[in-house]
Amino acid sequence: MYKRILLTGAAGLLGQYLRPELHKRWPIRSCDMRPIDKPLPGEEVATCDLADREAIFKAVEGCDAVLHFGAISIEGTFDQILQANINGTYNVFEGARRAGTKRVIFASSNHAIGYYPRESHIDSDAQPRPDTYYGVSKSFGESLGSMYWSKYGIEHASLRIGSCREEPVDRRGLSTWLSFRDLHQMIVRCLEAQRLGYAIMYGQSNNTRAWWDNSKVAHLGFQPQDNAEKFAPALLKDAKLENPEDPAVKYMGGVFCTDNPPKWPTN
Repeated sequence: MYKRILLTGAAGLLGQYLRPELHKRWPIRSCDMRPIDKPLPGEEVATCDLADREAIFKAVEGCDAVLHFGAISIEGTFDQILQANINGTYNVFEGARRAGTKRVIFASSNHAIGYYPRESHIDSDAQPRPDTYYGVSKSFGESLGSMYWSKYGIEHASLRIGSCREEPVDRRGLSTWLSFRDLHQMIVRCLEAQRLGYAIMYGQSNNTRAWWDNSKVAHLGFQPQDNAEKFAPALLKDAKLENPEDPAVKYMGGVFCTDNPPKWPTN
């Protein structure tokens, strides 16, 4: 189906997992500002900054689809977020338009909807309520994807990813965890869908304590296999009573809703 797929953020945590998995199915071009020292057989590599417009345009050329996972992945100064996450995302979408690429999968984030209370039950129609500049940049990417779909016919999925890692690390993760295996399945479903259109999908495993509802994109066939609940006994063994008025507890964005979210280095 695809002659070549561009993966941005290929040297990041999720990119390092996805590269070999995607490579089993399709030729890939891996893009990151950090060097990729050991390319896979047949893998193309593009080393460039997302904010370098011409370099990104060149990286997209010849690719049938883009997986846009490159970004500053936590809070930063506005200028940091502007360059990497906002200008960088524009460069990817505009590069896709110029290259005739017809499908872009965007790694959005739960921090685009971080200020929804945890007792809410939200689906793909939930409007953004970002918790940080980082969350704002993900909301921007979702809106940009909507515009490029409506105006230029570039099919698009925004994946509001929860906490994607080998296993959940805290109580919040019992709701937000997305296993690597389920991440891979979600991306494959978006790439292989006969018609994607414009879709917003929550990146979560089949968690007993899940907050988010993917029923409106059920036609894409994403059926997560893992459940964070198996980690609950260990995570809750010594858990203390939480203050329900603490923003880190009250809202879906967790610590990102406080005055001290994890921050990108300034130098």
